[in-house]
Amino acid sequence: MKAELAQTWAGFWDQRTEREKAIITWGGGVLAVVLAWSVLWAPAQEGRVHLRESLPSLQHQLAQMTAQANEARALSAVAQGVAPTGAALKDALSASLSDHGLAATQVQVIGNAVQIQMKNASFPAWTSWVDDARKQFKVQIAEAHVTALKDDGQVDLTASLQPSTAK
Repeated sequence: MKAELAQTWAGFWDQRTEREKAIITWGGGVLAVVLAWSVLWAPAQEGRVHLRESLPSLQHQLAQMTAQANEARALSAVAQGVAPTGAALKDALSASLSDHGLAATQVQVIGNAVQIQMKNASFPAWTSWVDDARKQFKVQIAEAHVTALKDDGQVDLTASLQPSTAK
């Protein structure tokens, strides 16, 4: 195939005059330069111009996003330090109990604490919930009365939870 193509080209080239060979050579050179310009150089040049024009706005956007990220970090630290109190704490703890599949007999606000009473509750599930509530709502157990039932792991309990900032 290669030899056949070379033979065809040689036959074509040998039939041309010197003037035709010069015109074809110069035309091929100009065509090569035009192709190289349109395929390689022009898109790269246009891309550089576009990047040069868009770089200031991208840098401005980056500065805004960095400032917003710093503000979000600062606000996150502030928000983590605020624990709900009173009725908000009662509602949050009630919702959290429901989310963990625990049914409280009674949830009431007493002073700055929330008292929770449960009958026939799973002690491991309750301790897991207390740990989650401690982390999420920043509460601590102020007082707890737990009575074991005949069934293993089941208890009746009354516990008072208060914000951990309260002493």
